[in-house]
Amino acid sequence: MNYEQLRRLGWKPFFQQQLAADDSKDLFAARVSAHHGSQVLLLTEDGELAVHSQLAESAGSVAVGDWLLVEQDIHRTAQLLERQTLLTRKAAGEEVRSQLIAANIDTMFIVCSCNEDFNLSRIERYLAIALQAGSTPVVVLTKSDLCDDVYTLKHQAEQLRPGLLVEAIDARVSDDASILETWCGSGQTVALLGSSGVGKSTLANTLGAATLATGEIRDKDGKGRHTTTSRSLHLLPAGGVLIDNPGMRELQLPDCEDGVATLFDDVGQIADRCQFADCRHEGDRGCAFPDAIANGEIDERRFASFMKLNAEQAHNSRSLSERRERDKKFGKMYRSIISEKQQRQGR
Repeated sequence: MNYEQLRRLGWKPFFQQQLAADDSKDLFAARVSAHHGSQVLLLTEDGELAVHSQLAESAGSVAVGDWLLVEQDIHRTAQLLERQTLLTRKAAGEEVRSQLIAANIDTMFIVCSCNEDFNLSRIERYLAIALQAGSTPVVVLTKSDLCDDVYTLKHQAEQLRPGLLVEAIDARVSDDASILETWCGSGQTVALLGSSGVGKSTLANTLGAATLATGEIRDKDGKGRHTTTSRSLHLLPAGGVLIDNPGMRELQLPDCEDGVATLFDDVGQIADRCQFADCRHEGDRGCAFPDAIANGEIDERRFASFMKLNAEQAHNSRSLSERRERDKKFGKMYRSIISEKQQRQGR
């Protein structure tokens, strides 16, 4: 395998260490750039390759950005390499289950526009998911030309997490977007995450990804039309790769306890001061939050956002755990039935 070419696609020592000594003889590494069911498009050291992957048939177990080992002669996928980072969300529908979005992302560009779509609580939701995934979040405020006071919005976003980097740009202008190339260099993988119409496809195009469809801003509410409909991986002129995601107006949290706790570390420190460990922070006696809000230590919006996200992830985490337990019991029962049937046939 030509590891120099693979490094251009995001190959790192983390993946190299998973290879056996003789893997390079019969297998080659490839990165998932798109997939539709069992049909998977791969980026290899020699270019693109479309394959039918039995790995992708396993309950959506392959994500854009994954690294696969493929058999040299017959181009059959043989192994899914362990992921360094993984971005997930709660799948659509009433049943709680986790859906893979993208894998092995170094930097998450959380895109929000500077017009009517600007929403701190929504940015916090994306931040929690990015932190849970293990990626570095960078907030990108687009459509800066539509805002009279970009500095104020940028300052508000910076307060969401100590050290959080926030850039305000007009995504159509190359000189503006070039400030993001720091994270788009050779071997780096970036992903765009944000609601529909905030300018993700425009930003991807300006950064040099293959041309993506974009929509005009609606005059009525200042929001763009939904354009991107599937995840895909694109090579960038700066040397890295970019994963574009469909816009998601309501991105529900999966099992995201660590992400929420990390993002709201300041809120957690106030909670530690509550008189009782099981305080629900809903007007309970001895709760530390009424005084903290009154003296300006935390604002009501951030506290409400923490309560909402914490409750949502706790509910989804419980439901996921219950689902896994049901699946485990069903699998055990199924194996028992098959075993009994085989024993009867053997008599």
